[in-house]
Amino acid sequence: MLSLTPVMLRGDCCIPQKALFLADVPDGIYRVTVLAGDKLADTCTVIRTGAGKFVLEPLVVPEGQYVWESFILRVSGGQLKLSFSGAAPRINAVEIQPDHEALVLYLAGDSTVTDQGEDGYPYAGWGQLLPLVFKPGVAVDNRALSGRSSKSFIGEGHLQAIAADLRPRDYLFIQFGHNDSKNDEARHTEPFTTYKEYLGQMVSAAREAGAYPVLITPMQRRWFDREGAIIDSHGDYLTAMRELAAEGTVPLIDLEAKSRRLFETYGPEGCKELFMWSYPGEFLKHPAGVQDNTHFQILGARLLSQLVAEGIREAGLSDLVIHLRQGD
Repeated sequence: MLSLTPVMLRGDCCIPQKALFLADVPDGIYRVTVLAGDKLADTCTVIRTGAGKFVLEPLVVPEGQYVWESFILRVSGGQLKLSFSGAAPRINAVEIQPDHEALVLYLAGDSTVTDQGEDGYPYAGWGQLLPLVFKPGVAVDNRALSGRSSKSFIGEGHLQAIAADLRPRDYLFIQFGHNDSKNDEARHTEPFTTYKEYLGQMVSAAREAGAYPVLITPMQRRWFDREGAIIDSHGDYLTAMRELAAEGTVPLIDLEAKSRRLFETYGPEGCKELFMWSYPGEFLKHPAGVQDNTHFQILGARLLSQLVAEGIREAGLSDLVIHLRQGD
């Protein structure tokens, strides 16, 4: 930590539009604190880490004012990476300190959970927005990967990699189901046999490490009937996960039920604001437009992350509840 006075830190601000900050640090858990603001102008700074994970709400600071904000990251690969954007970004200082008290919340899942790269903007998974629901004290390590089922995630060694990093009192959130019904051999599972078996392996890996597993039912797709009700797209996979949670006394966040209510509130047309629907030319990265009823824009991913936070409270996950931001 640099021994600098606040006045010295405010003397020269960085204007890092689309800039990257890279720091070589040992693998571990860190508290990152930034100083944002400008003496002469209003500022708005968006900070992301890794492939595009949001770590803070946009830092909107009036002219002549400054704000310190902190967040927790788990660094792997020996390098901490931050990117800065926003309408008028200003960063005056970055402080990086090891944090030996913070919990790590690992995510295992598919494309609806994973961190989507900035090159696909506004495409986002709910795990990408989940850090925003937490105060400093929890690091979200999103290991979800596009296209994976419970079977292929384990078969490719991703559960083994998570198990090697899990510590007592960490959490492993598990959401699969979108790809388990695929017909290819690498991914297909049967709801009441292999699907439950692979989910059970993930639950066991967490418990063997002294960590806490949490099952999350997969959210629904944007499939509506003529009356504006959601058409279920997961069938027995939902029943199987709920059975496993009850049989193994595993906390369950029923994101399927929560997403159904959310989508039906928005309706068939309103839901396009949540899913990756766009007109030709609306988004630079998708010039031809998109009509995707499974994946989410940032708004949809953010609302789903808030539903997960709601589920954390309902499940009584006390170590996480105490770190939730007010309102999430």
